[in-house]
Amino acid sequence: MSAALVLLLFVLLIVLAFEYINGFHDTANAIATVVSTKVLTPRQALALAAIMNLIGAFFGSEVAKTMISGIVDGKLVDVSVVFILCTMLSAITWNLLTWWFGMPSSSSHALIGSMCGTALAASHMNWHTLIWSRVKIDAKTGAHSMEGIFHKVVIPMISSPVLGILIGFLLMGLIFFLIRHWRPHTVNTVFGRLQILSAGYMGWGHGLADAQKTMGVITLMLLGATKAGTLNDAPAWLGFLKVNSEAIPAWVKLVCAFTMAAGTWAGGWKIIKTLGHKMVKMKPVHGFAAETTAASILFATGAMGMPVSTTHVITTSIMGVGAAKRWGSVKWTLVERIVWAWIFTIPVTAVLAFGFFKLGALF
Repeated sequence: MSAALVLLLFVLLIVLAFEYINGFHDTANAIATVVSTKVLTPRQALALAAIMNLIGAFFGSEVAKTMISGIVDGKLVDVSVVFILCTMLSAITWNLLTWWFGMPSSSSHALIGSMCGTALAASHMNWHTLIWSRVKIDAKTGAHSMEGIFHKVVIPMISSPVLGILIGFLLMGLIFFLIRHWRPHTVNTVFGRLQILSAGYMGWGHGLADAQKTMGVITLMLLGATKAGTLNDAPAWLGFLKVNSEAIPAWVKLVCAFTMAAGTWAGGWKIIKTLGHKMVKMKPVHGFAAETTAASILFATGAMGMPVSTTHVITTSIMGVGAAKRWGSVKWTLVERIVWAWIFTIPVTAVLAFGFFKLGALF
């Protein structure tokens, strides 16, 4: 077995490690509200989230396609195994750092920022390596669509948190209006049951949005390795690693889905405390509104191939619901710290990935 093939297998494990970390880092997105409202115990919530993550990962592939061909121009830079390694090391470093401090940062933006930083390092600061904006024409239907970082990352990065706050606020207001004559016991009983459904919906949306990103990265790496001839001398039992098109192999979907589900089962308790207990004190009705809002946004953006941050969407949905409850019920000083973590994610991971690649080039 050649050294290049051993490196490929090692990096594949690193990518799956990122997927696992993504699972427990972003577990809070799916279960923080249902745990904080005491509708489910932490272990029950984790089990529900893990199962729904697994199911959601098999729905759609538009986000994966964006990760393969909509961020970096493979014609201008060699998306090699080393490229993917540096990208993953940067994203994992940032995820673990923010997890340690209990900050709900975006794994999606960490991955995208890292990929951009590696691309710039590999191309000697050629900014054209990054696909900012371009028109995509469907070969079968002739339909036109826009893709690139501006359309698939920047616009959703700004609009999805705004939608989270706005829709969460409006939905909570509507629910308050509809249940204004209900008894508190009835409200808690009805929405306690409904929140189990909304938590499952949120877990499904998390799997749909986040598992696809790693599927795209693995496919991109294997496609590059196949073209480079790295797999030519591979043993017959590793033949499944050869990828000749941008279509996501079934085994990649399966492995990513189970890895994320396993990470979700591990749980990310520090971030769960931040989202579920520190930012807004919630009851089942608030949890239902926040989860339904966030999962619906993830469903819509996933269908459009936008790698939206699950963290941003659920966090801002909780903000919107909390503001509808009472403006002062939201701990805005904590929100400010969270927003700063969001702002720094892409530039910091880009710098980290750039440094990892340049450091690797010295050896």
